[in-house]
Amino acid sequence: MTDRSTPKTFGVDGIVAPLKFPDFQRIWIASLLSYLGILMQGVGAAWAMTQMTSSADKVALVQTALTLPVMVFSIPAGAIADMYDRRIVMLVALTIALCGATALTAVDWLGCITPNLLLFLCFVVGSGMALMWPSWLSSASEQVPAEALPAAVALDGISYNFARSCGPAVGGLVVASAGTVAAFGANALLYLPVMVALCLWTRVAEPLRLPREQLRRAIIAGVRYIGNSPSMKIVLTRSMTIGAIGSSILALMPLVARDLLHGGPQSYGIMLGAFGVGAIIGAVCVGWVRTRMTGEAAVRACTLSMSGVIAAVALSRNPALTAIALVLAGAVWTMTFTMFNIGMQLSAPRWVAGRSLAAYQASYSGGVAIASWAWGRLTDVVGVEITLLISAMLMLASPLMGLWLRMPPTGARGEEIDAPKDPEVRLELTERSGPVVLEIEYRVAQENARVFHSLMQDVQLSRQRNGAYGWSIARDMADPELWTERYHCPTWLDYLRQRHRWTQSDLALDQQLAVFHIGPEPVRIRRMLERPFGSVRKENVRLPAGKDLFPADDAHEESLRQRDARC
Repeated sequence: MTDRSTPKTFGVDGIVAPLKFPDFQRIWIASLLSYLGILMQGVGAAWAMTQMTSSADKVALVQTALTLPVMVFSIPAGAIADMYDRRIVMLVALTIALCGATALTAVDWLGCITPNLLLFLCFVVGSGMALMWPSWLSSASEQVPAEALPAAVALDGISYNFARSCGPAVGGLVVASAGTVAAFGANALLYLPVMVALCLWTRVAEPLRLPREQLRRAIIAGVRYIGNSPSMKIVLTRSMTIGAIGSSILALMPLVARDLLHGGPQSYGIMLGAFGVGAIIGAVCVGWVRTRMTGEAAVRACTLSMSGVIAAVALSRNPALTAIALVLAGAVWTMTFTMFNIGMQLSAPRWVAGRSLAAYQASYSGGVAIASWAWGRLTDVVGVEITLLISAMLMLASPLMGLWLRMPPTGARGEEIDAPKDPEVRLELTERSGPVVLEIEYRVAQENARVFHSLMQDVQLSRQRNGAYGWSIARDMADPELWTERYHCPTWLDYLRQRHRWTQSDLALDQQLAVFHIGPEPVRIRRMLERPFGSVRKENVRLPAGKDLFPADDAHEESLRQRDARC
C-alpha cells in the first residue's frame, strides 16, 4: 500500500486531491490512455460489424461481447482480487486483454476477420478486462486515504468519460482514414503504459493473519455477504435494471448514426464523444448532487431525465440536437452509476471489497450485455426509432421501483476493528476441527422482548454475512427473561475468520445488544465442538491448548476483553 502519511496538506474535498499521491497519479494517467484505446477499439469493432452485416442484432452483439465477460467472470475475479496481490492480478488480466487485442489487429490486417471471429476476440478482450476490474476498483483504497476515496472514484469516472468524450471521435477519424486495423492496433499499444505504471506501484502487501481461502469458498463467502446485506441487494437490483433499460442508447448508437442521422464512422464517433462530454460533466457534479439530494431523489431525477433524452435521440434527425441530447444523457448516466459505485465502495469492508465491487460490475454489465442483445432483436422487428421510444417509456417508469426498493443512505466504509484475542481452548484443535457451535445467552427484561427480538434480526444478518449458518434465537419457556442465540461455523478456522471480519457496524450492533442485558452476570458464551472425535486431522498443525493463535497488543487488551465478553 502507498504510504498514507504523505502528503499531509491537501483538501480532501477537492476533486484533484488523490492526484497528489504519486502511485495514484501514475496509474490514473496511464488508465486514461488505456481508456482511449479501449474506446477506439469499440468504435472500430462496431463499425467493422456494420460493414460485414446489416443485421441489427449482430451490431448490438458487439456491445454484448465486450460486457458479457464482466457478468460471467466478475465474482471469481472479485474473489481473486481479495485473495491475491491486486497488482499481479491486474498485470495478468492486462496480458490477456493485450493478447486478444493483438490477435484482433492481426486477423483484420490479414483480411481474415468474420463477424463471429470479431465477436470472439472482443469477448477475449472483455474477459481480460473483467478479470482486472475488481482489482482495479478496489485498489483505489490502497493508493489514497479513506477520506479521499470518493474523489478517487470520481476521478476514475472522469478519466474514463474524458476518454469517451474524445476517444470515439478519434476512433472514428482513425477508422475513416486508416481503417479498423489501426484502431485495433492503437488499443493494443495503449495497454502498455498501464502495465508500466502498475510495475512502478510501490504496493506493500499486508501479511496474512489467517491462511488464504480457497477460491470456491472465497466466492461462496462473497455471495453470502452480499446475500445478507439488504442495502447492497437494493443497489445491485437498481443498477442492473437501469443499466438494462438505458443500454439501448449505447448498443444502438451505430444504427442511430447510420439510419437516423445518415452519417458514417465520423458521425458515430462524434455522437459517442458527445455522450462522453456529458459524462465528464456528470462526474464533476456528482459530489454537488450527493450533498444536496438523497440517494433516492438523485436516482429518480437522473432516470426521469434519461427518459427524456432517449426519446429526444429517437425523434431527432438533426445531428446537433442529437448531440445535445447525448450530452445530457451522459451526465445523468454517469451521476447515477457513480453514486452506485461510491455506495458499494464505502459499504464493503476491506476483506470483501473486491467481491462486492465485482457483484456491482456483474449486475450492471449483465444488464447491459443481455439487454443490448434484446434491444438489437427488437430493432430488427420495429426499427431504431420505436425501440428507443420503448426504452424511454420503461426508463420513465423505473422510479416506481423506489416504492419497495428505496435507495439506502450512504454510510461510512465498513472498516474492520482490531482483531480480538482468540478464545481459550483446552481441546486439541486443528484448522478443520468442526463444526463449531456458538451459544450466547442474554437476560432481557420482558417489557423489552419485542424490541430485542427485532434487533436480533439484524444480528442474524451480521452473523451470516461473516460466515455463520444455522442461526436461531430461542426463549426459555420456564424463564422468559432468558434468550439463547445459537449458530454454527463450519470449522475452527472459519470461526476465527468470522471473528476477524468484524467491522465497526458489527461492533455497534453488539453494543446495542449489551444494553438490553440485565443482571449481575455478563453475557454468557459457550463455544462447543460437534463430532469432536471425528474432527481431528493429523495432517494439520495443532493449536496448543490454551494458547492464543494471534495474541493481542497490550494497548488493546482491555477493550478486546470487554468486546470478547459481549461477543
